Amino acid sequence: MEAFEIIAILISLTAIFAYINYHFLKTQMSIGLMILSLFFSLLSILINKLGFPIDVYANNLVNSINFSKVLLDGMLGALLFAGALYINIDELYEEKLVIGILSSIGVITSTFIFGGIIYILTSMMQLNLRLIDCMLFGALISPTDPIAVLGILKSAGAPKNLKVQISGESLFNDGFGVVVFLILLEVSMGGTNSLSIGHILFLFITEVIGGILIGMIIGYLAYRLLKTVNNYQVEIMITLAVAVGGYQLSSSLHCSGPISVVVSGLLIGNHGRMFAMSEITREHLDMFWELIDEILNGLLFVLIGLEVLVLSLKGDYLLAGIVAIPVGLFARFISIGIPVTLLSNFNFKNFSPNVIKIMTWGGLRGGISVALALSLPNNPQRNIIITMTYVIVVFSIIIQGLTIKKIITTSTNKK
Repeated sequence: MEAFEIIAILISLTAIFAYINYHFLKTQMSIGLMILSLFFSLLSILINKLGFPIDVYANNLVNSINFSKVLLDGMLGALLFAGALYINIDELYEEKLVIGILSSIGVITSTFIFGGIIYILTSMMQLNLRLIDCMLFGALISPTDPIAVLGILKSAGAPKNLKVQISGESLFNDGFGVVVFLILLEVSMGGTNSLSIGHILFLFITEVIGGILIGMIIGYLAYRLLKTVNNYQVEIMITLAVAVGGYQLSSSLHCSGPISVVVSGLLIGNHGRMFAMSEITREHLDMFWELIDEILNGLLFVLIGLEVLVLSLKGDYLLAGIVAIPVGLFARFISIGIPVTLLSNFNFKNFSPNVIKIMTWGGLRGGISVALALSLPNNPQRNIIITMTYVIVVFSIIIQGLTIKKIITTSTNKK
């Protein structure tokens, strides 16, 4: 299929599903769109089994889309920029210790706990996953997805400090998670000869620190440009260039594109909004990025739902994915629980009631996990990991996403 044809079909499906969700499901938009696209995919499979080859056209659509490239090299920059644009940088700074620990040590802890347990369980199920494959699986599933998390938090009614902790962690931990993923991927492909402490530090510095520096430079340059302009169309174009162009520039320099646009978004959303924009520009900027956020979120979650059409829906793969769900929650619980308990006991930080439970259940996985799984090289273990990842993501977005608001409400209202 041609690119424009694919875009036209996806936008049309998203609009139809959005209409159905608005009138009938009445759920949070991203969740509703994913449920409907997943239902559409399963219905296509069922109709095909009844003798009508509709799935040929559906498979043609999905196979024409490189999900990993579309998300990681296309949509992600704009989505992360839109999320960072509305986070108060002073509130984020107050939670820097918590966010820093959870987005780094927490990801590593979760990766190894999850990977170790999954290795034992899949060995018992005779799925022939190597230990390094399970660790890779742990690296791609441990970071929470900022796109999924921020969309849910908008309507969850979480306390301010808890909302900042969850959203800040989700915005930054994917950058650290990608570094861990890349290191483990190199090991799995036999690159252990070049792997050393120095090499690991080099990857960390170039990806994370480099992303921060590039984001600060681009954000500051954009701020200086915004100060010299009093035209909201031009100013919105500048922010769009920062989100898309800044992401690509950082990635081309082998730095973290996600971290770069988050830092730029924080600078423009705070310093730029306050000192370089008129009231009318702020209003139009907010309307523009809110619309971009909603449209891209809608397209992304429709894509996630359609990806089931290209999965290996084998019974043992699906069972392994179901088994992995509580393992992922347990790993998340430990990686959150240990640092939060230590920080609280040593009076470094006061936390909201039931913060461990809320952050464990609110650690949603989404498109980034699927994209990283699809980026794995073709080998016998790839299909197993992709299917297991998909099962966890579907459970996370639908079940956890639909219930997190109630959990937050009941947990924070307890005396």
